Amino acid sequence: MNRRTVTGIVLDEQVFYSLKDICQVCGSQKEWVFELVEQGVLHPTGEEEQQWQFSGSSLHTAMKARRLQRDLDLNLSGVVLVLELLEEIESLRSRLGMLASNNEPTAAL
Repeated sequence: MNRRTVTGIVLDEQVFYSLKDICQVCGSQKEWVFELVEQGVLHPTGEEEQQWQFSGSSLHTAMKARRLQRDLDLNLSGVVLVLELLEEIESLRSRLGMLASNNEPTAAL
């Protein structure tokens, strides 16, 4: 019997993370986060970087970006492209699921 251990982080959309938190979790410098914000990958709230707050989904996206860079040795442009394609795939899967559920025949009583 094969057993696999899966680890993860539970992210709460009601909790916001600072620039320092993002850097710490991703093991990155703040310049890397600035680049993700500049590329439109992350969307912080707050006017100045000292006030920036990131949602749980932004933290998840930053972690995904870091893994893509590390595991696939992608540059930032490559990471942005892959993230956009993954988002598009998820959107299409969601739409396909909705269409499939709308077309299911109703069960006979």
